[in-house]
Amino acid sequence: MRTVLLTGFEPFAGDAVNPSGDAVRAVAERWAGPERLVVEVLPVTFDGATARLAALLEEQRPEIVIATGLAGGRHAVTPERVAVNLADAWLPDNAGARPQDAPVVEGGPTAYFATLPVKAIRAAIGAADIPASVSHTAGTFVCNATMYAALHATAGTSVRAGFVHVPWAAETAPEGMPSLPFDEIVDAVTIAVRVSLDVEVDAAAPGGAVF
Repeated sequence: MRTVLLTGFEPFAGDAVNPSGDAVRAVAERWAGPERLVVEVLPVTFDGATARLAALLEEQRPEIVIATGLAGGRHAVTPERVAVNLADAWLPDNAGARPQDAPVVEGGPTAYFATLPVKAIRAAIGAADIPASVSHTAGTFVCNATMYAALHATAGTSVRAGFVHVPWAAETAPEGMPSLPFDEIVDAVTIAVRVSLDVEVDAAAPGGAVF
């Protein structure tokens, strides 16, 4: 049976909720298969998230790895295209660590491209009338570190991995922040899983950015 590893994150920076963690739990509750879906909510810590991811890869042997996280301030669901070997924290993680100008993996490549079909994911989410775009920066916080660690661990294998950022859920968003209804976030993540399983060659479509 094909296995998908789907992760989200716990709340951080004093927030009461994190829509990525809530969404992956909801996806698991609604998942009808036939593939096996393994869901985990990761700690928002550089060491803890990457260590737990490594353990899950070893335990579960997934064919597809999709990590998700919150990008507060974005208006759309954004599959990420690039992860960089840089940990440069704008605030402490949930363990109090605040690395600056540090590699995610000592001696690792400067960057990895996602091995998921990011343009096809974006197109399918958009076709469901959910705002979506391809992103070219996953930041330099724990989300990027998790994406980079997943791609580093699976480099040279048949496992495909990547990251999807989600905006705030409208039901729990801080006042004035861009958001989407929670059910649309759940639908978008479900679509990302389905497309990653079904599409081997990414869509040939524009996906760049001016800035």
